[in-house]
Amino acid sequence: MMIYKIFRADEWAELRAKGETTGAPIDVSDGYVHFSTSSQAAETAAKHFAGQDGLMLLAVETDRLGDDLKWEVSRGDQLFPHLYRVLRLDDVVWAQPLPLKDGLHLFPAGLEETSA
Repeated sequence: MMIYKIFRADEWAELRAKGETTGAPIDVSDGYVHFSTSSQAAETAAKHFAGQDGLMLLAVETDRLGDDLKWEVSRGDQLFPHLYRVLRLDDVVWAQPLPLKDGLHLFPAGLEETSA
């Protein structure tokens, strides 16, 4: 199943340059890399990245993450995927821009619907 990570341009550039990352500042602070399912991604973008342009949406296959991926209750009592190790560039299945139009982020059509 696919899960999704939103990165700012500099965070994406760091992952590409170094081959791994501990994530965004919130990830480093919390001690794990935050992900969302496809049904959670738009709300995550609106809550944490409102009005921000230049974002990248990364897709990661959960099977690649093994036991380091934990599903934990978070916003709205939903289970969110959290990665308790560095995110490696080779974990990423695809990455693409997450454009901002009229104040909303435009997610790719056909984003895989997932649930925990």
